[in-house]
Amino acid sequence: MTNTPREDRLFFYTLLPFASIVIAIFIALFVSLIENSIPVILREGLSFLTSNVWIACEDNPSLEFYGILAPVVGTIVTSVTALTLALPLSIALALVVLEYTPVKIRSLLSCLIDVMAGLPTVIYGLWGLFVLAPILRDYVMYSLYRYLWLVPLFSIEPTTPTTVFTASIVLAVMIIPFMTRLIIEAYNLIPIKYREAALALGFTKFEYVRTMLSLARPAIIAASLLGWGRAAGETVAVAMTIGNSFTVGLSLFSPGYTISSLIANQFPNAEFYYYMYSALYGAGLVLLVIGLTVNSIAVVILARWRRIVHGD
Repeated sequence: MTNTPREDRLFFYTLLPFASIVIAIFIALFVSLIENSIPVILREGLSFLTSNVWIACEDNPSLEFYGILAPVVGTIVTSVTALTLALPLSIALALVVLEYTPVKIRSLLSCLIDVMAGLPTVIYGLWGLFVLAPILRDYVMYSLYRYLWLVPLFSIEPTTPTTVFTASIVLAVMIIPFMTRLIIEAYNLIPIKYREAALALGFTKFEYVRTMLSLARPAIIAASLLGWGRAAGETVAVAMTIGNSFTVGLSLFSPGYTISSLIANQFPNAEFYYYMYSALYGAGLVLLVIGLTVNSIAVVILARWRRIVHGD
């Protein structure tokens, strides 16, 4: 910064403390999770991740044992299922807003998408629990079970409306506006020269949209990863709709657990047990590592796509 004007250097030094605070908070969070996770990791080792036993014993800490296999599997299954449902709908909604809607209606739809993306998650949870869950059980889950019971995903009779399937649908509804906004932003970042070239070549609407989507494919992948990360970390809505049961299976119609819902449900009682705090911190550390990895990959993909498209 030797050739940088003095005003710019002062402005940089003014902003530096605020950026440093954010980085320091993240480092402190990461260190705190590791430090508090050490007791249960040293005690149980890999069994903490590979076992599906959650034994809390208030009187005898030596009998305590905590394994988070079910929450880890539940986190992956619900988030992947939600992403599978949300991605095509997000792309379709983004295309409708960008290419097939008049300007006035486009602004209204954009505002509605932003409002839905910013709604408190407890609202989705309440709606999912009291409105969506009974509808899914009576009209969707029972139908899938009746006709596709040989398929492992639908092999268990849905005796309760709060299941992995219900939580996945609620998560899909939640991440659709978030992913749609990311796809719209990526679509708008495509340089005008590519749009003009496609129109000059006489592309039909379908050919034009397909070409634009192919140019935005890496950004769509990045948006998918960010949406997956958001779904994996959701707490309140999932805790209200997944059933909260230590169950590991192939069927979507059984209750389950995710890491975030496990922490939300067990943390109020953790003070009565010797190792439970450490186990919950360890679960949070696993979730942080998963989210950090997925989001980092998405950011790298998006940065490379911007450099390629804009010729930087």
